[in-house]
Amino acid sequence: MYSSPAPASGSRALATSALKSAGLIDKDERMKDVSGDRPGGRKGASKIRSHRPRPIDVFKDHQAGPSRASMPGGAATDGGLSIRGASSARNPTVGRLRRNAITATSVTGGGRVATVGVKTVDVWREFVNRRWNPEARFLNLESMSDDSELSRHRLLPPGAPGSTARESSVIFKLASSLKPPVQTISLANNHIGSGQILSTLAYYLPKVANLSLQNNDLKVWRDVDYLSGKKGKLEHLKELIMIGNPLRELEIKNGRGDKYKSEMARRFPSLVMLDQEAIATIAFDAPGPSTVSVTEKRPTATTFPYEMKSSFITGVEESVISGFLVRFFPLFDDQRTALLDAYHPSATFSFSINTAIPARARIQGLHSQLPNQRKLDWSVWLNGGSRNLNRIGGGGGLDKAFNSLHLGSEAAIRAMSALPKTKHEISGSPEKFCIDAWPVGQGENLKLFISLHGQFIEEPSQGIRSFDRAFVMAPAPPGSRAKLNGWDVMILSDQWCIRSYSSHEAWRSGPMRVQAGESLPSKQLPQQQSALVTPIPPQTQAQLQEALSTFAEPQRGLIMQIVQRTGLNAKFAVDCLENNAWNLDRAIGNFEQVKRELSRDAFL
Repeated sequence: MYSSPAPASGSRALATSALKSAGLIDKDERMKDVSGDRPGGRKGASKIRSHRPRPIDVFKDHQAGPSRASMPGGAATDGGLSIRGASSARNPTVGRLRRNAITATSVTGGGRVATVGVKTVDVWREFVNRRWNPEARFLNLESMSDDSELSRHRLLPPGAPGSTARESSVIFKLASSLKPPVQTISLANNHIGSGQILSTLAYYLPKVANLSLQNNDLKVWRDVDYLSGKKGKLEHLKELIMIGNPLRELEIKNGRGDKYKSEMARRFPSLVMLDQEAIATIAFDAPGPSTVSVTEKRPTATTFPYEMKSSFITGVEESVISGFLVRFFPLFDDQRTALLDAYHPSATFSFSINTAIPARARIQGLHSQLPNQRKLDWSVWLNGGSRNLNRIGGGGGLDKAFNSLHLGSEAAIRAMSALPKTKHEISGSPEKFCIDAWPVGQGENLKLFISLHGQFIEEPSQGIRSFDRAFVMAPAPPGSRAKLNGWDVMILSDQWCIRSYSSHEAWRSGPMRVQAGESLPSKQLPQQQSALVTPIPPQTQAQLQEALSTFAEPQRGLIMQIVQRTGLNAKFAVDCLENNAWNLDRAIGNFEQVKRELSRDAFL
């Protein structure tokens, strides 16, 4: 038996004064011993009482304090989902659901009150299993607010007032463990007003093929982007139902039904059915019912109905085009200042950069397989005055757009001289370039438009870039600086787009492939159909045929190709082939190295 020791003299007065100063007591009272007093001043022994409630407490007027196991915050977390905060809810009547437990109270026989802990995740799991049809691989999540079990446990389903994306994350993760995998899911009639609630659907159920969002409250395209964005994309989605959502209904009401379908098809390229109607595809497949199995093999077109043709040049002599390009690009590569006279004094020049890697090039792995592509750097182009209007923004966007358009021949030459050096194989590899040209305007205002697609080697990295270049040209007037320097035409406008490399196979003559796959056979067209082939003057045709008559095939064909691709006369063409063991590619390469040292007599 132990009793409290007697306090020191004066200690009560000091303690009382301290408590009064702190505002903890209002009047001076005798402090009681914590061990409790007994009548007569006898001190009783201290007893340690258990925290466990006594059975008799159940029958008292006041209910005994809850045990740790029955408290909402005291449930164990084992068995919960590994979703950060997914089981939390903003319902004050449920308690802290982050502990994954709900307190259910029931009355047993005799009036005894018992508390039973039910884990929140178990309620959701039972709900998902109850809504799952494994034979049809269909998960029915329609009208979740009307579910009696969720209401009894006071759980907020997705779309209900006060719900968050956490509830849907729990449901989708539980659904990801269903066997066989979920193929069709319906979230119709749930009052879902934000796409954020659907943001984890593609993460947990990426192979869903059929999705119904009918009769919800999705209003803007951003809500749809939660399903089609970069982070979460339903790449296998075949059917989507958006009927009854304000986004869809407003587009249809305002006569933008075609745009609505186009936007949906762009966001979900694999989509076959939209709002119970077939989406037109390039394969022109007959639309099938929405219940068609997604595993069914469907015929699809692999090529476009029209084939790729050769360069389109009309209304102008090909010799004018080839003569200009064969002279322009060597000077652009080696001596850009010498192009000053080729530009009209009031000409305009601009360039823009497109850094995106084309889809076809990405599939082919060109940027990882070619040896020097990783050495390329876009910064020198982007900082050099790129006029990509999609990138120019902010308060100074208008000034940037104005300053990146170079007015006058001298300003154009200064701008292009500050850009990296290039090398265009315009004569040696004409198949790497595609040219379209036609006249524009009429009478005295007649102009020539040239559209050129191709590639060049950037120095010093030796990496390859693709480009598109558009010229607007006019005949050089007699006595003008352009005419006096040998230019038959002069440049009025020069727009140059530099982009990531993509193979010249894209414009190779023959079938045009719709999808990636095995290579298609192409129709090889004669070399003379290229605008980069040097035309043979009629007066030299007889001399050339006479020189070729002394050779047999295949030498005769090789000589003809050298003459057409280099402009050399027959004698020098034969010398070029003989010195390179009649290897056409080596001969062309040798010509490119020495062509600036050849005299005028070597050419036609």
